[in-house]
Amino acid sequence: MTEPITYASAGVDVEAGDRAVELMKASVRRATRPEVLGGLGGFAGMFDASALAGMTRPVLATSTDGVGTKVAIAQALDRHDTIGFDLVGMVVDDIVVCGAEPLFMTDYIATGRVVPERVAAIVSGIAAACEQARVALVGGETAEHPGLLEPDEYDVAGAATGVVEYADVLGPDRVRPGDVVLALGSSGLHSNGYSLVRRVVASAGWQLDRHVEDFGQTLGEELLTPTRVYAADLLDLVRTDGIDVHALSHVTGGGLAANLARVLPQGVLARLDRSTWTPPAVFSTIGALGQVPRADLERTLNMGVGFVAMLPAEQVDAATRELSSRGIPAWVLGEVEELEGATPEAGVEIVHGAKGVDGGAVQVVGDHPA
Repeated sequence: MTEPITYASAGVDVEAGDRAVELMKASVRRATRPEVLGGLGGFAGMFDASALAGMTRPVLATSTDGVGTKVAIAQALDRHDTIGFDLVGMVVDDIVVCGAEPLFMTDYIATGRVVPERVAAIVSGIAAACEQARVALVGGETAEHPGLLEPDEYDVAGAATGVVEYADVLGPDRVRPGDVVLALGSSGLHSNGYSLVRRVVASAGWQLDRHVEDFGQTLGEELLTPTRVYAADLLDLVRTDGIDVHALSHVTGGGLAANLARVLPQGVLARLDRSTWTPPAVFSTIGALGQVPRADLERTLNMGVGFVAMLPAEQVDAATRELSSRGIPAWVLGEVEELEGATPEAGVEIVHGAKGVDGGAVQVVGDHPA
């Protein structure tokens, strides 16, 4: 007679899931807001939306994303407490682009085997990033998928909701010729382009424990550098008296030009100058190791620019000071001009819109400082 088949023998450990929840409770408790109702463990996270009744025309904004193949680096290094910053950054910073304040977030972790300590480490990173972004982590799900994922494999995803007054929505309709394009520095690769990066590293035969002098740390440590989470700082910038931000762009998959074009109106050209910044060493290293063409690098990686803001020229100094006080490097990257009558640099690609958005035009010229 065969042995009885149980859920545990099929590869799902319910008790391990319960232990993971107990381990993450303290972290999640810190990632909250006064509007959160109930606690961890409910079937749904609840958020008191009565404050929206005081708004004239509240507009909800939502976003969802994952971390991509960067999780492979975390798994290889067996370090899981930073990947949450990548997840939160990819989700809540998209919401901020339209001027919305992210309110709450949920997460989803799928794994081949629930290791309570590992799951708790992942969630601790998510909670810490939510706390930094002033977003409540109101719930989530950990799913065990034996047979679909290897025991030590996992993937993470998340979704968030925010709100903005209709009159305060940022976007292309506010952008004007003469606006300055202000770059906000990234912390490194963030969470895009890792399929390219991992292919280059593997082709070169580099190991993650290799110390790289230009990085000042190992290759693995550099690749696992957490995404900079801009949400709270950008919201404070937008709300600063005397600073009128017209549009924001989150530089993620597709690179700088394509993402900027998405938030420009038709009929304008943003000309960006590479000579205004030197990308961190990781970008040139990946390019040289894989002989990756510059155009491919720029379409895939952020090249050191994690966010872009457009605002009137006379407000740039104040905005730069405000961002610098928050530890975010910022510099003038270029300017917006009328497309009609502009003289784009000959032989240099002009990007018109991206991801289904028929927006403005962007041209990136010059070379980075040697």
